Amino acid sequence: MPSYRYRMPPEWAPHEMTLLTWPDNRETWPGSRLNRVEHVYADILEALTPHENVLLLVANEDAQQAAATMIQKRNIDWDRVRMVRMPTNDVWIRDYGPIILLRDHPDHPDHPDTNRMSVESDVPVRKQKKRDLVMCDWGYNAWGGKYPPYDDDNAVPVKLSELLDFPLVSPGMILEGGSIEVNGAGYLMTTESVLLNPNRNPEMSRFQIEKNLRQYLGVDKILWLRRGLRGDDTDGHIDDLARFVSSRTILAAVSDDPTDPNYEILRENRDILANATDCKGAPFEVIELPLPATRINDATVDGSEYVPASYANFYFANGCVLVPLYDKRYDDQVLKLFRRLFPDRSIKGIPCNDLVWGQGSIHCITQQVAKLRVPG
Repeated sequence: MPSYRYRMPPEWAPHEMTLLTWPDNRETWPGSRLNRVEHVYADILEALTPHENVLLLVANEDAQQAAATMIQKRNIDWDRVRMVRMPTNDVWIRDYGPIILLRDHPDHPDHPDTNRMSVESDVPVRKQKKRDLVMCDWGYNAWGGKYPPYDDDNAVPVKLSELLDFPLVSPGMILEGGSIEVNGAGYLMTTESVLLNPNRNPEMSRFQIEKNLRQYLGVDKILWLRRGLRGDDTDGHIDDLARFVSSRTILAAVSDDPTDPNYEILRENRDILANATDCKGAPFEVIELPLPATRINDATVDGSEYVPASYANFYFANGCVLVPLYDKRYDDQVLKLFRRLFPDRSIKGIPCNDLVWGQGSIHCITQQVAKLRVPG
């Protein structure tokens, strides 16, 4: 069997497309909330389609009709939207969708075994360059079995690999895309409250989990933050806490209100980040993001008075960054920061209070498909 080397590209690397699932679950968004979330999706499509293609999954005929009706009323480039009927349970494709990996074959010059000596001679083996993309199906159980059924969601990676003609690898481990963050230079961030939670992989030790992360994501160093936001039903995904915006720069959510239930959680995580070093031993630049209001006037479907609202739940696309907006006290400040960090990208603010009521935001509902770039 060939020995492949896998690596997960960072989100800011070029995309072939973005994966989205149109909302239709009335348990997640009951009553008029579903229509309000459809408008948020239309905002996102309007911001995305000038920059890249979108593969939009629709669970059934009703969802397909709702999406078509909404999209045709907006300034959306239809030529860049491919709508595909596929059964799903909910919209969180970041977590149940495939993670796209770069795969180097053993005879690729970047593969660590390429310079081995052949048996017949003492000349290094250099065969045809071969590099491709694969879909990684980690397995999904709705954040520890919280929201059954989830079988349709769990089947999406296999179906997409067949639809898009991608090879598929399955590490045999539960892992959601929102629980990991890579910098493209061998470094990964995650949280203990998710990956070490017995509701995911109770039979696996921390060592075994780290081994899989290294093997399939191509990382050398792993940083563990402790806990996630109050009201985050994922148990604490990293994409609400800290995100790479370059190989050396991290945006980290913080609260300046000692009475906020997230204050101590975020301060503890911020201290861990302040002492972290990259794969070469250099400290990261950590830039703080304010925490918007996370307490709501009513309660979510699971009874929480808090939602995981976070400016860290942004999404890189080709030529743009989609930034969730929640709180007039901080929205303009955050948009200015993103414009300063990414002067060559269009910064699109998307009001997301209706979306996050379902306990996720822009990053949670998107999943990038990397574009293969083979060196000449």
